[in-house]
Amino acid sequence: MNFDKDDANQMKIAGLILDIGKIGIDEKILNKAGILTDVERKEIEKHPEIGWSVLSSTNEFSELAQFVLAHHERWDGGGYPNGLKGEEIPIEARIITVADAYDAMTSERSYRNGVTKEEAIKELKRCSGTHFDPEIVEVFVNQVLTYNSDFGG
Repeated sequence: MNFDKDDANQMKIAGLILDIGKIGIDEKILNKAGILTDVERKEIEKHPEIGWSVLSSTNEFSELAQFVLAHHERWDGGGYPNGLKGEEIPIEARIITVADAYDAMTSERSYRNGVTKEEAIKELKRCSGTHFDPEIVEVFVNQVLTYNSDFGG
């Protein structure tokens, strides 16, 4: 997508720390095996803002704070915390969101098994244009996952 090496590294770091705001969320909620209540869901939805607050207060990570803040925004405007839509969402956050969703779907969790690569791709495509930027889903599925498959990833 024509990002230089520094921009790609910034996104990589942001992807690794995007959930840093969960340090401010009660562990009982984070580790809950069942369905979250509305109150618990609202509490979880605070983590991007907590992460933004933590990161924006440091010189080293202040630039990444905006990506962390926007990583639960949705292409159709239905996300949180600010209801950003489409290209209002920083492109770095849109990229991180797709990669994070794929990782979340394919990883084992305490409350569910991970899905196959094929099932995750199907879900990314299904949510393309609503949850996710369609162009980024296309690049991720057709170039990133294909490239990683070619090298055993």
